[in-house]
Amino acid sequence: MKQALVIGAGPAGLMAAEELAKAGLRVTVAEAKPSPARKFLMAGKSGLNLTKDEAFEEFVAAYETPALRPMLEAFGPEDVKRWAEALDQEIFTGSSGRVFPKAMKASPLLRAWLGRLETLGVELKTRWRWVGGAEFETPEGQVKLAPDVTVLAMGGASWARLGSDGAWAAEMPDLVAPFQPANMGFAVDWSAHMAPLFGAPVKQVELRAGGIKHRGEFVVSKRGLEGGGIYALSKAMREGAALWLDLMPDVPLADVETRLAKAGKQSLPNVLKRLKLDPVKRALFFEFGKDRDGSTAENLKNLPLVHTGPRPLDEAISTAGGLRFEALTEGLMLKSQPNVFAAGEMLDWEAPTGGYLITACLATGKWAGQHAAKTA
Repeated sequence: MKQALVIGAGPAGLMAAEELAKAGLRVTVAEAKPSPARKFLMAGKSGLNLTKDEAFEEFVAAYETPALRPMLEAFGPEDVKRWAEALDQEIFTGSSGRVFPKAMKASPLLRAWLGRLETLGVELKTRWRWVGGAEFETPEGQVKLAPDVTVLAMGGASWARLGSDGAWAAEMPDLVAPFQPANMGFAVDWSAHMAPLFGAPVKQVELRAGGIKHRGEFVVSKRGLEGGGIYALSKAMREGAALWLDLMPDVPLADVETRLAKAGKQSLPNVLKRLKLDPVKRALFFEFGKDRDGSTAENLKNLPLVHTGPRPLDEAISTAGGLRFEALTEGLMLKSQPNVFAAGEMLDWEAPTGGYLITACLATGKWAGQHAAKTA
């Protein structure tokens, strides 16, 4: 019986293991942590967003990585939904198109998936830390395997405490694009008057950066700017684009000017209340716009949010960078290492939150597992 080794027990690794086992290989999954899929479980704490229900061309455009297209065509949003349902997880689609299991958490799905893998004969080894090749440090000492085929699924470089520390990149530096934070918050040196508003959501605004516009919300935190609205623009901001905020996106500039004129000689705080801006929007205006050139109306519609850069890499939801696609075959085998494949976040791709991350991890895991099985 052919032997397969999968290193990493996140969604990509488990999907690769399933494909290898279904193809008749004896599969060992080696996981450095005491339990599998820790980042997957963490993602499910706020509601496990499995995928996005939208037209395929719109879906695939979110990745900006042409090499992913065949993998997403083979296992896209509809396939993710069927996969979850086959694990007895009822799903639903929210108003934004995001798809969730009705249980919302990741743990019921993971339990069902691990049960299916056990039935297929997949053997999961925890506390096995990879040290190169097919060698591991384990509770029983050093172990060296001799697999016929290997799939690497060791993750990116954020949330190291959950297993994705990016340490593997040191073993193949010539093949790796440097890691960068993705879907991350940005640090702000707030003045003291902002402290009472830490944790407050900023809703019904339009954010702009690098020619991209996004209607959504974000959170003012002690550390800076966080939340979906910021993550949607984080790539452009990371690359140096300034961030601008429209506090009244549904009101044209001329109408804002008219409303301000009607306020007469009232104080600016009272004028902003008259415009029905909530406390956090008023605070942001005073933080970034009070002493800025331009009219009050212009600053309400085009407020610069000044930050000091991305939060640290390890705090990012995901990472850009990783194994370059030029170093891989179309089947995701390393050109320099025959019979060694790679999948998941350790590949050099980037996507926004909203179901795109998990879908691509599953899709690349399935693709790598299937091609590895054919090679074995």
